[in-house]
Amino acid sequence: MSVDGQEQQQETINETKASKSFKDLGVIDVLCDACERVGWKSPTAIQVESIPGALQGHDVIGLAETGSGKTGAFAIPILQNLLANPQRLFALVLTPTRELAYQIKEQFEGLGRACQVTCTVIVGGMDMKKQAEELRKKPHIVVGTPGRILDHLKKTKDFNFRSLKYLVMDEADRILEMDFEEEVNTIMGHLPRNKKCFLFSATMTSKVDKIQRPIYLAYLLYEIGKEKSVIIFCMTRTFTLQTTLLLRILGYNALPLFGKMDQNKRLGVLNKFKSKERSILLATDVASRGLDIPNVDYVINYNCPLQSKDYIHRVGRTARAGKEGAAITFVDQNTVLYFAKIEHDLDMKIPPFEVDEDDAMVFKENVLEACELAKKVRV
Repeated sequence: MSVDGQEQQQETINETKASKSFKDLGVIDVLCDACERVGWKSPTAIQVESIPGALQGHDVIGLAETGSGKTGAFAIPILQNLLANPQRLFALVLTPTRELAYQIKEQFEGLGRACQVTCTVIVGGMDMKKQAEELRKKPHIVVGTPGRILDHLKKTKDFNFRSLKYLVMDEADRILEMDFEEEVNTIMGHLPRNKKCFLFSATMTSKVDKIQRPIYLAYLLYEIGKEKSVIIFCMTRTFTLQTTLLLRILGYNALPLFGKMDQNKRLGVLNKFKSKERSILLATDVASRGLDIPNVDYVINYNCPLQSKDYIHRVGRTARAGKEGAAITFVDQNTVLYFAKIEHDLDMKIPPFEVDEDDAMVFKENVLEACELAKKVRV
């Protein structure tokens, strides 16, 4: 995210940092020995970047291709915490395919052999009763596909993840692209709030971005403060209404403004915003044409504009008549080229907005719960 707020993903790593060993990352001796035993001489780049933060109790979102060592990036911290705090049904790993699930199981068992770690695979195409028997034994690690995991949460007696400590989504881009999004959301509702989340993806797709985007918006609005006036630009009427609903659930007095809105409602919305009765206005480009709203403190481009003229129109809502103001734009991999062209057209380099990831992720649980509530309302 940058100010003008380009959202920069920092997880992509090209090479391992020099002179790092697993011990340097904070990995305990028994797991260092296990890494040596399975042939891992030194940590890969994604392991160097992920393991220290994970061991400190942080959530992790990482970009990593297959074969980059990402399984070790989440398996090692999980096993180290499991050894320190032994518990059954300790971690759930969601994967898009059966084949990947079995590969992950092999690596967990290889690393955890000396510690007698138990791991079960729960995927479609296998006997539900036999799987239920395995789950009743309460293994330490469950690896599975979202659909079959959800089947057992609904149908298997006395099976739950109420004490789960870790949720991993491996190849999250593929999970979401394969239309498992609804199953994943339902599974999340069965998990405790205080779990740690690890999300690994080969690419940060728009669906993966959807998980992070509202968290950063909530963080931004908190940093800005409720007394400031904010216009949030959204691309479509539906997205405007969905985001307005989300913010209201989170306690913000937001109002939507979109094309084809009844004129009386439109005037009512504008009057409430101008009079500062409401401090947050969410608007589409079409709806905001010709608006005369003085004293807007912040403009947030929640969807990056695709043309420089739209960018100029949007950010022109703030810092009028010599007053101070700021514009913040969300930019992802699908819009980074459009944003670069805007910078080129305007002959300016827009500085990044620095985000404290730990501070932002404080909002994760509340935002995800609000997202679930918002989805239940048709707009």
